[in-house]
Amino acid sequence: MRSGWGKQSSANGVLYFGEWREDKMNGRGTVKYPSGAAYDGEFKDNEYHGTGTYTFPDGAKYTGDFRNNRLEGEGTFTCPKGLVWTGEFHGKAALGLKLEHNL
Repeated sequence: MRSGWGKQSSANGVLYFGEWREDKMNGRGTVKYPSGAAYDGEFKDNEYHGTGTYTFPDGAKYTGDFRNNRLEGEGTFTCPKGLVWTGEFHGKAALGLKLEHNL
């Protein structure tokens, strides 16, 4: 049973560096996918859970709260063009986001 800090690489090219508890990703860690996507943050029972940053393959980035592998709570989304949106995220929904202006 895995416990403590470690590294795992899967047959499909997914890499994980971070904490293990009870043979699951629990605590802080980083996952890198072959697509170029990555997640750096907190895990609970093999899921993104807590605060973290998810980088999409196109370079877009979300930094904020996660619950059960979903964007859930306060966060910031930066699109590939550099526009920054802040607000409440709920899975695929993000009503009432505010665009930050760089003047």
